[in-house]
Amino acid sequence: MNQHTLRTTLCRDPQHFARLRTEWNALHRRCAAATPFQAHAWLSSWWHSYGDRGQLRAVLVRRGDRLVAAAPLMLVHRPMPLLVPVGLGISDYFDVLVDDEETADALRALRHGLERAAPHAVIDLREVRPGAAAEELYESWPGARDRFQDSTCMELPASPIDELTRRMANSRAQRVRAKLRKIDALGIESRTVAAHEVPGAVGHLLRLHELQWRGRGVNVEHLRPRFAAHLVRAAGPMVRDGDAAITEFRLGGEVVAAKLTVHSGGLTGGYLYGADPVLREKKVDVTAMLLRHDAHLAAGSGSGVLSLLRGAETYKDHWRPQPVVNSRLLLARSALRPLLRLRAAQVASRKRAVRTLVERLPASREWHARWQSRQADASAR
Repeated sequence: MNQHTLRTTLCRDPQHFARLRTEWNALHRRCAAATPFQAHAWLSSWWHSYGDRGQLRAVLVRRGDRLVAAAPLMLVHRPMPLLVPVGLGISDYFDVLVDDEETADALRALRHGLERAAPHAVIDLREVRPGAAAEELYESWPGARDRFQDSTCMELPASPIDELTRRMANSRAQRVRAKLRKIDALGIESRTVAAHEVPGAVGHLLRLHELQWRGRGVNVEHLRPRFAAHLVRAAGPMVRDGDAAITEFRLGGEVVAAKLTVHSGGLTGGYLYGADPVLREKKVDVTAMLLRHDAHLAAGSGSGVLSLLRGAETYKDHWRPQPVVNSRLLLARSALRPLLRLRAAQVASRKRAVRTLVERLPASREWHARWQSRQADASAR
C-alpha cells in the first residue's frame, strides 16, 4: 500500500481495541490537546467495566502502519441512535486524537470515517475541552451540527504552591500558609505508590472516599465494584507510563488520605481523593494539603495547566482559578438534520429543567456543581 495513502477503518471488537495499546498511546503523546482520559488504559478499562456487547465504534485512521487519528466512540439506541464517547460519565474530558503532524489530512479522513460509522446516528460528543481536536473536527464538519455548553472545569497554572498562594488576597494566603505549616508540624508524610502497589492503594483511596462522604451524599458510582475494578485496571498501566500517580498520606504510619492524579502533556488533574474524618477533627485543611501536592506534580511534569476538573464548587474559588467551560458537540450527516434538531431540542429542554430546579434550591451553585459531577453518567439519555 502507498505509504502516503490514509486508510480509515472501524474497530468494533473490544479485543482488537485492547491490542491497540502501543500505537494508541504513541498517538496520544503526539496529540498535544489530548487529556489523560484519552489514554488507552483509561478507555480500555472503562470498556471492561461499562461497555456493552456490540456497541464499540472506534474510528481509526492510519498512514501506512502509523496510527494518525482515532475517535473512541460507541453506538447507543436511546433515546435515538447516537454515537457517544467511550469513557462517558466518569471521564472529565472527551476528545478525538489527531497526530499534530497530520492535522488537516487526518481530520479529513477522520471526518469521512465518522460519516460512514454513523449513517443513521447523531454524534453526541460530551465534555469537549476548549482547544480540543474535536473542536477542529466540529468547525470543519460539512453536515448538520450544533453545540451547547457542558460542565465547567476550574483551572490553575501549573505552578508550585507558593506561586498559587500569591494569587490570593494577602489575608487568605497567610491563612493557607499557616495551615500548611500545621500539616507539616503534625508529621503527615506523603508517598507516591509504585505500579505494582496500585490495587491496594485504590482500595485505601475508595475506603477513605466513602468515609469522607458518609452521610453527605456520596456519588454512589464511586462505591460500586465496577468503578473500583476500572480504577485498578486503568491506574496500574497509567502509573507505570507516567499518565497517573496515586499518593498516600500517612499520619503515625496509618493512611489517612489518598489521591489519584492524572497527567497528559499539557494538563495535570486531581481526579479523586479520600480523607479520613480524623483529619477534620485535627483541623487539617485537606484541600490545601492535596492541592500543594498536585501543584508540585504539575510543576514538575511540565504541564501548563493544573485542572481541578469538573465542578464549580465554592471552595475552589479561594484559589482564584479560571473557569473553563466544556462543550457538547452534536454532528450528523446533512440528511439527518431533522434528527439532530430533535436531539438538540432534547438537550436544551434538559438544560432548562436543570436550570429551573437549581434556581429553586438554596446554595444552588454548589448544588449544581455536585449535580453535574454525579449525573454525568446519564448523559446518553
